[in-house]
Amino acid sequence: MSVAALKREVCDAIDAMAPDLIGVSHAIHARPELAFHEFEAARLLTSKLEAADLPVTRGAFGLPTAYASSFGPANTPEVAILSEYDALPGIGHSCGHNIIATTGLGASLALAKLGAKLPGRVRYLGTPAEERGGGKELMAQEGAFDHLDAAMMVHPAGIDLITMPCICVAEVIATYHGRSAHASAVPHAGLNALDALVTAYQAIAQLRQHIKSTERLHGIITKGGSAPNIVPDITEGVFYVRAANAIELAELKRRVQACFEAGALATGCTADIKWGKVNFLDLKTSMPIAHSYEANMRSIGRNFFPLDKLPSGSAGSTDMGNVSHRVPSIHPMISCAPPNVVIHNPEFARWAGGETGDKACLDGAKALAMTAIDFMTDADLRQSARQEFNASAEFSAKSIDAAFDPNGYVEIGGCGCGAH
Repeated sequence: MSVAALKREVCDAIDAMAPDLIGVSHAIHARPELAFHEFEAARLLTSKLEAADLPVTRGAFGLPTAYASSFGPANTPEVAILSEYDALPGIGHSCGHNIIATTGLGASLALAKLGAKLPGRVRYLGTPAEERGGGKELMAQEGAFDHLDAAMMVHPAGIDLITMPCICVAEVIATYHGRSAHASAVPHAGLNALDALVTAYQAIAQLRQHIKSTERLHGIITKGGSAPNIVPDITEGVFYVRAANAIELAELKRRVQACFEAGALATGCTADIKWGKVNFLDLKTSMPIAHSYEANMRSIGRNFFPLDKLPSGSAGSTDMGNVSHRVPSIHPMISCAPPNVVIHNPEFARWAGGETGDKACLDGAKALAMTAIDFMTDADLRQSARQEFNASAEFSAKSIDAAFDPNGYVEIGGCGCGAH
């Protein structure tokens, strides 16, 4: 059977499943669940796999809301297709993860319908906690992405892009403990935890003058005291540290750590400095696979915004970056909203659950399925992807080593754009 015929068959299958797929997207959108608590979304998605007689493992790779399904002939190229389904606090699916969930499901079900004609193997993974916690890195630590040839997912946006500009991010929470006292009667009896945090904040602000243009530091004070006439005995701040790659991130984290320690040293307070368990890595896009995805998207009528026309410095973060340093990967963006409606905005959630979101679900599923077929059937594409990946494999290995801190805190860290 020709590649073109295989592609027509998966696209026809997605069209036939359209009402059910859109129903899945709407159901997840209507009931947003936060990272590590996506129980209903995981239940719904895995129920669709079981209904299609596909094997499914719930609670896969150590996470209760993760799942895995593998099918297709052994000893053939194996492609992972990923779904995300966590939401944001207070603003629901303003990142459109209902669409990500549905595109992954739709592509996987369509490929499964090829049966014996499927020219490779699919590993369909439900990956929770992208907004907070770094679920993909936690799954990677348990072997979720071992022995793969490629990995792919698609993310909604206001424009179509063949890749998402991404940098690394780490999160840190600094808590200072001082000693309370009456601020007027006996100020000398107190140790001011707010002074400690403000000292650290100012040190970080001064550090901003001496970091690279690709690096970012930003934070807020989440607890500053209870009353002006009481010397604050406990304060807290949350900060994000971003850099172009994991090696530069590690160095910048060291400098930020020193700023926090300086706040404690200057005031006599003690500092409890907690970094996340997971650092989100930069995205190492496999351009040969990305161009295949682009061609498939164009074949169903979508056009792409040129990457070189994006505003300078535009970049986000995603734990798909952690996957991309382990296996050739793509993370393109699919338009489901007008260009002026940005993700992580309440208005974006409305579009993600509307007709344009529905179209993104179907188009994204088709493009992922067709790109998987290209990868499975085209030895030259696989070789190009592997050669490009291997060119920076040593650096990727160092990045992976820096991405996970076993002594860190799993509840700290995320893509750096969600609310607390």
